[in-house]
Amino acid sequence: MRIRMLLIALLALSWLPTSPAAQTAEERGLAIAAEADQRDSGFQDFIANMTMILRNRQGDESVRAIRSRTLEVHGDGDKSLVIFDEPTDVKGTAFLSYTHAIRPDDQWLYLPALKRVKRISSANKSGPFMGSEFAYEDISSQEVEKYTYKYLRDEKLERLDTFVVERYPVDKDSGYTRQVVWMDQAHYRAMKIEFYDRKNSLLKTLVNKGYQQYAGQYWRPDAMHMENHQTGKTTTLQWHDYQFRTGLTERDFDKNSLKRVR
Repeated sequence: MRIRMLLIALLALSWLPTSPAAQTAEERGLAIAAEADQRDSGFQDFIANMTMILRNRQGDESVRAIRSRTLEVHGDGDKSLVIFDEPTDVKGTAFLSYTHAIRPDDQWLYLPALKRVKRISSANKSGPFMGSEFAYEDISSQEVEKYTYKYLRDEKLERLDTFVVERYPVDKDSGYTRQVVWMDQAHYRAMKIEFYDRKNSLLKTLVNKGYQQYAGQYWRPDAMHMENHQTGKTTTLQWHDYQFRTGLTERDFDKNSLKRVR
């Protein structure tokens, strides 16, 4: 078993029904994150379509059609590829991400107008992804090792019993000092996340809605709504047509093939 999977297994063992009272807030927060990670392991790959809706402070909208592919990587973070199909000004743009558990992620953006692949540096990971309210670091898989944790409290959120956990990015280039996550206690799904900027002011709130279960185990939201409290802008991702275990391989996520993605 690789080091990361062994670590997650050991962390998950610490989350027992009788253990919370004996745990520190940091240990319990870490155990909750490890349990959520374990429950979402083993999906292998999935593809989905997405509608991205961007709204400015005045309510003006622009809409983009996107295809998404994700490959689970054992012992490290996932690989993902998103391809923009509409409108015409972004058609053919493709974003490839290799998430890593410990070291900085590798990310590339293909811009068809320039006919070149641009590498996203770690220092720019807090920048907006394609003009949206999602940062580059927001669209990477959220590996347990990317944060340290602290359990805050149990709380009701829209009639759901949730754990409220604070997590702190390990990467010095993160755009956030901390994030507060509401995780439902039944299925360990992230229902809401508050993002605090480098001045520790509330920057954004993400709300995930309409969770559905796929392949008998894996929960995915139908909609992800990100609101930027400082600019008044919002971005909504509407997901549909999920398909799991489609047979994707490493070759489908080759950075050298970005220019040929269709």
